Amino acid sequence: MAIDPSQLVVIGKITTVYGVKGWVKVHSYTEPMENFFGYTDFLIEQNGNWTPIVFAESKRHGKGLVARIDGVDDRDVAAAYTRCNIATPLSALPDLEEDEFYWHQLEGLKVLTTGASGESLLLGVVSHMLETGANDVMVVRKCPGSIDAQERLIPYLPDQFVDHIDLEAGEIRVDWDPEF
Repeated sequence: MAIDPSQLVVIGKITTVYGVKGWVKVHSYTEPMENFFGYTDFLIEQNGNWTPIVFAESKRHGKGLVARIDGVDDRDVAAAYTRCNIATPLSALPDLEEDEFYWHQLEGLKVLTTGASGESLLLGVVSHMLETGANDVMVVRKCPGSIDAQERLIPYLPDQFVDHIDLEAGEIRVDWDPEF
């Protein structure tokens, strides 16, 4: 059965091996990071293909996570999994409250602001999101029709800079000076 990548969300990455018994270090993109192991359906991307993977054991280790891949008990075999993305089906994500969004839902949306004359100005599209500690940031890059080629970093702060998100229209309305 072919796996449709558009129905997956990347929730982590195997960074390196850990120890000699087939364990790996996992960088989690979930918040908090321990939520990563709350999922049960994992897929791993190797050479552009997604295949199921099972973690037999997992635990928090220091400031990160470590896991043992089921059927892997050798460091050299585990090394073949390093630098691989880990995903789960979109259907496995928990439902969010109204006006809450996953990052993957925001990526690719057009970002619009209102100009001095009241006209709608296209700043670009959300390329990706950044976590800064204080708040998340939308990285907005040029797209066809955008007002310029400038990359903008816009704080993801609803009711302060983010006025409205319309997933169906594919737009985010922001209160942002286009000169900034």
